[in-house]
Amino acid sequence: MWRSKEITAEDAALFRKHAEAAGFFASVHASYLINLGCVAGELREKSIAAFLDELKRCDLIGAPYLIVHPGSCAETQRGLRAIADALDRVFAGHRGSCLVLLETAAGQGNALGRTFEELRAIRERCKSPDRVAVCLDTCHVFAAGYDISTDRGYDETFKKFDEVLGIERLRAFHLNDSMKPLGARVDRHEQVCKGEIGPLCFRRLVNDSRFRNVPGYLEIPPEGNRSCLLRLKRLREGARQGKGRPRVASGVRPG
Repeated sequence: MWRSKEITAEDAALFRKHAEAAGFFASVHASYLINLGCVAGELREKSIAAFLDELKRCDLIGAPYLIVHPGSCAETQRGLRAIADALDRVFAGHRGSCLVLLETAAGQGNALGRTFEELRAIRERCKSPDRVAVCLDTCHVFAAGYDISTDRGYDETFKKFDEVLGIERLRAFHLNDSMKPLGARVDRHEQVCKGEIGPLCFRRLVNDSRFRNVPGYLEIPPEGNRSCLLRLKRLREGARQGKGRPRVASGVRPG
């Protein structure tokens, strides 16, 4: 729905209390209805208003990141400009601390953000690029054509990310394997290590010192969460839980 349920002061306090007790902060995934790539019309205005509301809700519960699919547009360059302009409008109406994370796209249909260069173009056109970073979805980048399933491909992908965007701007992972092969441009999540990507990528990710403070979130049906978490922990090469390695949590997507 376009309208979200109100978060009361009591709700926010309870959420913050439990988040602190868990020792793990929550990132929020924006509503799938939002399309910041629309160039004009009612959908664009609804999307901008809804996204502004999402940012305010994040500040209420203390969520540091709001993750959003960049948007969709039949004309790539117009769409990229539209996303940057939409972010400018949202930031002009909100001075909170929540950071917007643009999620990498698989490239299905007219989805924008398939390449690191497209994400860079959005940031460069935005008047407040310091308020925009990136969430890397492993399924999406693989489907987009970045071969993270091999050692060579893994190294080349993150070298490319660093050259184009800067590795410091990678603030979260969505840890999903892919049902579809490399470059298929189809977004179909599979349990980690059980799809076309395979275990090598996830073993390297959870042991990569560059990402020790970068959270990773699962985005699969709840019944697979426990086995995926155990699988990822076994890949941490015996590291003690919660020390010096990335944390992993089940993805929660409030609207």
